[in-house]
Amino acid sequence: MSQLRQAPIYPTSQTVDHTDNYHGTVVSDPYRWLEDPHSEAAKAWIEAQNQVTFGFLNQIPIREQLKERLTQLWNYEKFGMPFKQGDRYFYYKNDGLQNQSVLYTLPTLEAEPRVLLDPNQLSEDGTVALTGLAISEDASLMAYALSTAGSDWKEWKVRNVETGEDLPDQIKWSKFSGADWTHDGKGFFYSRYDEPNETTKLEDANYYQKLYYHRLGTPQSEDVLVYERPDQKEWGFSGFVTEDGRYLIISVWLGTDPKNLVFYKDLADPNSEVVELINQFEASYSLINNDDNVFWFQTDLEAPRRRVVAIDITASDRQNWREIIPQANETLEDVVLLNNQFVASYLKDARTQIKIFDLNGAFIREVALPGVGSAGGFGGKRYDTETFYSYTSYTTPSTIYRYNMVTGESTVFRQPQVDFDPDGYETQQVFYRSPDGTQVPMFISYKKGLTLDGNNPTILYGYGGFNAALTPGFSPSNVVWMELGGVYAVPNLRGGGEYGEDWHQAGMKQKKQNVFDDFIAAAEWLIANNYTSTRKLAISGGSNGGLLVGACMTQRPELFAAALPAVGVMDMLRFHKFTIGWAWCSEYGSADNPEDFPILYAYSPLHNLKPGTAYPATLITTADHDDRVVPAHSFKFAAALQAAHQGAAPTLIRIETKAGHGAGKPTAKIIEEVADRFAFLVKVLEMPISVS
Repeated sequence: MSQLRQAPIYPTSQTVDHTDNYHGTVVSDPYRWLEDPHSEAAKAWIEAQNQVTFGFLNQIPIREQLKERLTQLWNYEKFGMPFKQGDRYFYYKNDGLQNQSVLYTLPTLEAEPRVLLDPNQLSEDGTVALTGLAISEDASLMAYALSTAGSDWKEWKVRNVETGEDLPDQIKWSKFSGADWTHDGKGFFYSRYDEPNETTKLEDANYYQKLYYHRLGTPQSEDVLVYERPDQKEWGFSGFVTEDGRYLIISVWLGTDPKNLVFYKDLADPNSEVVELINQFEASYSLINNDDNVFWFQTDLEAPRRRVVAIDITASDRQNWREIIPQANETLEDVVLLNNQFVASYLKDARTQIKIFDLNGAFIREVALPGVGSAGGFGGKRYDTETFYSYTSYTTPSTIYRYNMVTGESTVFRQPQVDFDPDGYETQQVFYRSPDGTQVPMFISYKKGLTLDGNNPTILYGYGGFNAALTPGFSPSNVVWMELGGVYAVPNLRGGGEYGEDWHQAGMKQKKQNVFDDFIAAAEWLIANNYTSTRKLAISGGSNGGLLVGACMTQRPELFAAALPAVGVMDMLRFHKFTIGWAWCSEYGSADNPEDFPILYAYSPLHNLKPGTAYPATLITTADHDDRVVPAHSFKFAAALQAAHQGAAPTLIRIETKAGHGAGKPTAKIIEEVADRFAFLVKVLEMPISVS
């Protein structure tokens, strides 16, 4: 590219003579030393890489303009979903540029809201985030969890809702856990791990989660151990209380596989044992509600797009189960019980449909949504006659609606005012073929009047894994990209949850290559249909999506002009050695398994970089406190990419400090990172330099 006459001078990444033998295959790991971020060598490397990266970004004139426009566009009120507990309402709101959203409470929807918790007051730089919340049955107490600098570790505290004062209760070493109160308000259930090593707590593997009950006013050391499985180090436990207060439900998870077990304990009897209602990892089960001893579950048992069944726990043999709502052509995502009716949320080609059924499964009506997009919410109690939902699309900021369950009427509750005209943009959904003939949907958003001449800078964003569905949603950053004349394309790759468990399984383990093929086919479709061209095409994704970007840029380096892998899983041979990485073996497989190893080795981004290859211009992003996908993945990939790459296109790594995998990241840090990514793309895609 004409603007990139000379590659940056990269820091020296020393190599070590380290090898591992995987079932007879010897694999070198010359950057193993970067797995220890606490070493002086790694600290020096991180600092040197950031100097080169920010030295490059600082020379891009439009960078500050982009940051200003992003800040301007981001500065609008963002409303969370109101929910009711006891006789009080609660909701989150961000005034615009607050680093963290603020929790409010109010006695009626017409009353003046009162701040219940403002995380922005807990740190100067906004890096302390509210990451968990549980309100007691009478709404007098609130258990809440705080995380620092983006870590998954959370600390639970208790606040008096009326006075806003904290009680002395303190719970540490909780991770991947919510909390739920017993109806008497005397305490709550939560899950935790044993106390970790303070120095290596962001890297060490997490095993042996335990479910506890914390009684208010007592030290954590006296918490009651409710359930553990010393014989199953990988099992995790999610405990919650049924709406009638009668049962503790224990959902047992194993890795990231959606299949789970379901146990229960009768809280009416203090001496009751934990009963194993569902004791085989054969399907997913999500409790909707219960009517005394009849439990309603959403499940994908014998129904990959999910259905609703009723199980009487006094006669729980499978032949006694009753199907209430059968599997449909659409994918059932969620079911709640409101107004004594089932409110079911479906995905139809990655777009939301909401249908209401009676307790026998008879269809009542479909909820009329404002457009083709994503709706979520519909929370509440069994006999509530009102609820709230949000609606959003790629060009519609999230608007909160109040829904009357009796009349079926939706009214706007909160609608943000954003500094852009949505009528100037459009989204279309197309369908294209992957190499094996599978039809894949893709959303394409852009400024109206787009000329299909192959010259449009395009971001192709994907994920494709862990049963997660990518549905339409508004982002100020995407608006800025479209204002720049860019196209934003999102294909719904296999591995996701858009079409149920079959779609998920078609993109996992030995079938993972299907995900990369789907993504590459999306790129080729955009080029063939003149939306863009190779020299104008960038690929982007985070976490499992970072793996997607890494795999595709190593498999087809000539197809893309730029790559933006964020917090990616880049070392597929060692991901299971750190924090919660072992849990992904149910999705990817494990290099420890001789059958999985050759599959992982064949696409692992770190191990498929070839010396002397011209790779796309690349900006890798990660963070020093990421204890989900440890930053060593990105560190090692960056070092290896810089060593292998041939050409003037920059291959850089941006390492954020005091941030983690993404959750709870302060608004200021998000804006800075997006501005840097877009500035990088403006430079390497040779885009006209102008911001609306």
